[in-house]
Amino acid sequence: MADSVKAGLADENDTENEDKEREKRLFSSVKKTEKQAAASDLTETLGFYERKAKCKERKSNVSDLSLVRFISAELTRGYFLEHNEAKYTERRERVYTCLRIPKELEKLMMFGFFLCLDVFLYVFTLLPLRVLLALIRLLTLPCCGLSGSRILQPAQVCDVLKGFIMVLCYFMMHYVDYSMMYHLIRGQSVIKLYIIYNMLEVADRLFSSFGQDILDALYWTATEPKEKKRAHIGVIPHFFMAVLYVFLHAILIMVQATTLNVAFNSHNKSLLTIMMSNNFVEIKGSVFKKFEKNNLFQMSNSDIKERFTNYTLLLIVCLRNMEQFSWNPDHLWVLFPDVCMVIASEIAVDVVKHAFITKFNDITADVYSEYRASLAFDLVSSRQKNAYTDYSDSVSRRMGFIPLPLALLLIRVVTSSVKIQGSLSIVCVVLFYLGMITLKVLNSIVLLGKSCMYVKEANMEEKLFQNPPSAAPSRVSSRAHRTKHTREPPGEPAEEGMSASVTTQPTQRDECPAPQIPTSESDQFLTTPDESEEKSLIQDDTELKHGAPKKDLLEIDRFTICGNRID
Repeated sequence: MADSVKAGLADENDTENEDKEREKRLFSSVKKTEKQAAASDLTETLGFYERKAKCKERKSNVSDLSLVRFISAELTRGYFLEHNEAKYTERRERVYTCLRIPKELEKLMMFGFFLCLDVFLYVFTLLPLRVLLALIRLLTLPCCGLSGSRILQPAQVCDVLKGFIMVLCYFMMHYVDYSMMYHLIRGQSVIKLYIIYNMLEVADRLFSSFGQDILDALYWTATEPKEKKRAHIGVIPHFFMAVLYVFLHAILIMVQATTLNVAFNSHNKSLLTIMMSNNFVEIKGSVFKKFEKNNLFQMSNSDIKERFTNYTLLLIVCLRNMEQFSWNPDHLWVLFPDVCMVIASEIAVDVVKHAFITKFNDITADVYSEYRASLAFDLVSSRQKNAYTDYSDSVSRRMGFIPLPLALLLIRVVTSSVKIQGSLSIVCVVLFYLGMITLKVLNSIVLLGKSCMYVKEANMEEKLFQNPPSAAPSRVSSRAHRTKHTREPPGEPAEEGMSASVTTQPTQRDECPAPQIPTSESDQFLTTPDESEEKSLIQDDTELKHGAPKKDLLEIDRFTICGNRID
């Protein structure tokens, strides 16, 4: 009995020990799970850490998934912009660039506008005087005798040709009835007039593109050295081509002015609104294209020319309307709101267009100061003794602005609107002409001073004293085979190029005569390639064509005329 009692007590002790060990194991396991839960329950909320006092099973209660907790987290959630500093700095610079665009663009536009005004006034003021001096020299030549190999200097020949073209086209314009054209256009529907106006804008760009080539071909054909007298006959067909071009281009601009006049005189102003909205269509056609620095320069020059032409068309419209109302000044205030509306829409479209083009293509606003310096360089280099072309022709190639047709139309409108009778009227005309000459001289002086300042700021003074390149490979045309025999002595033309004046310039027979017409003044003065670059250009012509956008800004000229050409 005692043995059995002892055995039972031993069994009970063993079971109690086993129960205690089980409790210890459970207690230790619970502690481990609490430690793990405490480590995992360190949740990030509102920027600080909160230790959970409850066990893991109590975490998954309904209160943790409440809507109030989610809303509070959304309202107090934070983030740090400095983690992506470069990105936000770039975005801020883009905003600053867009804000600077209107100021920088208008500086360029104002400078270009006065350049076009200077060229336009030249046709009315200095060109008649230069033609008169050339004719006096031609008439007094038998008395004075031949002082040289040329009867007239090349610059004088070009002036006489321009004068004859203007006179012939002026008499031809008398056969065009402006009133009949006005009523013919007014009878058309609004949509048809809108389409006609768009077609006229495209035709104006095409005429300008081909017209300057026609005039350059005429000037070079008339002034190039000729071995035989029969070669002078070739000037006649070129002259008639130039007359036909100027006449047709003047009629084209007259139709544009007449359409604009109809839009101003319409009762509901619907046509004027449609024509103004056409400017905003230009944003769609240019903003979403890829632009490089050279392409933007071309478009800027085109915008300068377009703005000056539109201002001249508005002047013609105002003159025609004032004539119809017997020069009543009250009617001018009726036209004034519409004129301001057209000008404001033109400026707004240009600003928006350039702002978004620079934004999408990562172009800084400082590029417009480079464009202004390039235009200033044209003016400064045209004043040198070894200038290759007149400044008016340089602007024509650079901006596509040909002043002869527009000046011809303005003369036709003014002579038909203003009647000159009596000596007092003649005195007023003489005073007005003297005032135009004064304006031209003052404008030229101010522009020359500003241009010298811009060239100095751009550090382009050294290029003014460099000899122009003997040939521009990018402009070599079908006439290249004519100039092979003239390129053998390359050293002599440079010495003759620094001769006394512009009038002696065309005596440079060894100076590659062919490129003189297709190349602009800006091409010859503004491009100063190194010897290694010239060799690479001559070796590979195809690489030169594809590498055109990489050229210096100063090489760009007549491509502007055809619109926004994207390479």
